[in-house]
Amino acid sequence: MDVNFTTYTLMEPHNAKSFKCIYFTCFLFLYVIILFVNIWLTVVIVLEKALHEPIYILLCNLCVNDVYGTTAFYPKFLHDLILNSYVIPSYMCALQAFVVYTYVMCEYSTLAVMAYDRYVAICQPLEYHLKMNRFSCSILLCLCWAFPFLNMFIAVFLANTLVPCRNHIEKLYCDNWSIVKLSCESTVINNIYGFIFIALYFGLVIVIIMSYIKLIISCKVSLECRRKFWQTCVPHIVSLINLTVAILFDTIYNRYGSSDFPVHLRSFMALEMIVVPPLVNPVIYGLKLTEIRKRILKLCINFTKNDKV
Repeated sequence: MDVNFTTYTLMEPHNAKSFKCIYFTCFLFLYVIILFVNIWLTVVIVLEKALHEPIYILLCNLCVNDVYGTTAFYPKFLHDLILNSYVIPSYMCALQAFVVYTYVMCEYSTLAVMAYDRYVAICQPLEYHLKMNRFSCSILLCLCWAFPFLNMFIAVFLANTLVPCRNHIEKLYCDNWSIVKLSCESTVINNIYGFIFIALYFGLVIVIIMSYIKLIISCKVSLECRRKFWQTCVPHIVSLINLTVAILFDTIYNRYGSSDFPVHLRSFMALEMIVVPPLVNPVIYGLKLTEIRKRILKLCINFTKNDKV
């Protein structure tokens, strides 16, 4: 008989009781650093009018999305470590899955728009301000959020119409496919929608890669083009590769993985897409983009002067 559970149990971290304090300290430190660097970079971009250009506005969107995505995981995980209880209500599990997936999709969408922005800026510089004006940038940003939210609303809705007959999720956080796997009912519709969903976003990755290939070809023309490419496009490529590898592993393991796979490695790869991009993105962009470095230094100097006064 099917049972409609109102709570799920999440996987306990490896040797959680023995290393509870270490886990809590490390993850709290990571969360604080992620919040600080992303919020600080967002504040710099918002306050400095010279940074109110498409590339920096898109970077600001990336930082906001990173804060949004990590908030779905860290507070709940730290709470579980303190109480040594890895239980989550079904509605909170659905919400966590929704936020984690929309975060990942919005990350991809923003990277795609950033790739388009760089393509126009380097390959079609005379048309840049025509194609990437305030209106078009606003529309693209809205699509970066609206499309993932619509897709995930449907996916989470389909997953939560299923009646679960188990309540243990083999992961440190909820994701949509883990919820689907708990059901003993037919999941054909969920599978079909999931494959369409995956194909759509990996198609987006191919589009981004094609944009970069065109950029690399175009950059052979002049030294200035090569300089622009290395300064603004390399961080995008690093972010894209990191995110894609993590999601590929997570997707393949979720659907086809064996239980013989080491638990600690499985947990690390599942967390990689939540922990690494929000931490690395603001650092590589902040260090790589000259204008960002200048403005951060300027704000720090002004802040120091105000403190002395």
